[in-house]
Amino acid sequence: MTKFFAGLLLFVFSWAQAQSRLPARPNIIFILADDLGYGDVGINGQNLIKTPNIDRLAAEGIQFRQFYAGTTVCAPSRSALMTGQHTGHTYIRGNREIQPEGQQPIADSVLTMAEVLKNAGYATAAFGKWGLGPTGSEGDPLKQGFDRFYGYNCQALAHRYYPNHLWDNDKKVVLTQNKNLAQTSEFAPDLIQKQALRFLDKRVGDKPFFLFLPYVLPHAELIAPDDSLLAHYKGKFTEKAYIGADYGPNAKVNGYASQAYPHAAYAALVSRLDVYVGQVMAKLKAKGLDKNTLIIFSSDNGPHAEGGGDPTFFNSNGGFRGIKRDLYEGGIREPFVARWPGVIKPKSQSDFVGAFWDLLPTFAELAGAKLAARIDGISFVPALTGKGIQRKHDYLYWEFHEGGGKQAIRQGDWKAVRLQAAGNPNGPIELYDLAKDPFESHNLASKYPDKARYLIKLMNESHVESTIFPFAKR
Repeated sequence: MTKFFAGLLLFVFSWAQAQSRLPARPNIIFILADDLGYGDVGINGQNLIKTPNIDRLAAEGIQFRQFYAGTTVCAPSRSALMTGQHTGHTYIRGNREIQPEGQQPIADSVLTMAEVLKNAGYATAAFGKWGLGPTGSEGDPLKQGFDRFYGYNCQALAHRYYPNHLWDNDKKVVLTQNKNLAQTSEFAPDLIQKQALRFLDKRVGDKPFFLFLPYVLPHAELIAPDDSLLAHYKGKFTEKAYIGADYGPNAKVNGYASQAYPHAAYAALVSRLDVYVGQVMAKLKAKGLDKNTLIIFSSDNGPHAEGGGDPTFFNSNGGFRGIKRDLYEGGIREPFVARWPGVIKPKSQSDFVGAFWDLLPTFAELAGAKLAARIDGISFVPALTGKGIQRKHDYLYWEFHEGGGKQAIRQGDWKAVRLQAAGNPNGPIELYDLAKDPFESHNLASKYPDKARYLIKLMNESHVESTIFPFAKR
């Protein structure tokens, strides 16, 4: 059975029912930062880097204070987002390279967020970093529900902000001025942003759209155009030069360039990301689209310490324990804000405990598509809109397939973390009470053995073994 017909069987449209609860089906824009920490934005206490546009999204909408990524690195976090399944169930559970370019493709049999919305009559487009399957493979974004794609297909190549090429649908666009990594002339994120704004410029008529903006900022490498944004931060911070793999005749494709001002460069990248958010908001207003467009902003995982990155200096994890590649709060709790004028009450805040796998059922409900497929997510439309009774998760579960394997589970205010978890379902856990100890400083596993045993049981039940990403001892 083709995926299209499977989609028709799995999703039953109920336009009248959806419209009786909310205004006409909204346009949906999901903006995904890359390695931006919880504390990197002003609304979460950042005072060294200015993020006025992200802060304005929250001021004009709602801030979720307990929202989580799919996991703690790129590809599996995006897979959880696209499929509505946590990393114990989702198809892609790790970063696995495919030669000559790309990552392990998500299967054709998997129904994605883009396919759900496309089947519901939405125009769909993605601009930025994909990382879920090479061009031409079954994981190609054009085969996973997107009508239009422009950007980096491969997350390894996205380490370079001045790459050799990008992809325009299935066409390779060589950035000739970069001369195959010999020069830094064409800054790829700016090129991607131009295409995204052009997509918005072309929106006409009543057909709703889903715009996925998985920006690469502020992922390492820490190199930014020498413009007013970088100039604003130069000289403001103490600096320790980072020595990396520079552009030139022998440049490595996935290296990180040297940077004399790594703190200033990181701040400039975050500010540039914020400028992009502002440009999207301005374009929506200019086109008369902002009144019925839901914008959500978040990040794929916690802050990085690569290429000269210094999350401690900026308090990028907002004081939470851990960074990227950790399943402590700092590695997976993310900034998460949403704006929908006239529907979401301005300056709202929510303590709904959710994760990336909740986006699929939420968008499906807003699009008028009634989910019949089994997923791990729940719709948080009531939390978004302040209307209706919001369901709660019994628990949230994450796993990570590097560093000996890691697992984490949250049930209510209890959080359990297991290290060296690969092939060790009976290994010990750490237990934390997030209500009293949000920074995960005091392991309570020995004090509450019954709770620890119960969370271990849930943790083990949540993992379904994958033949592609086996959670076995290595």
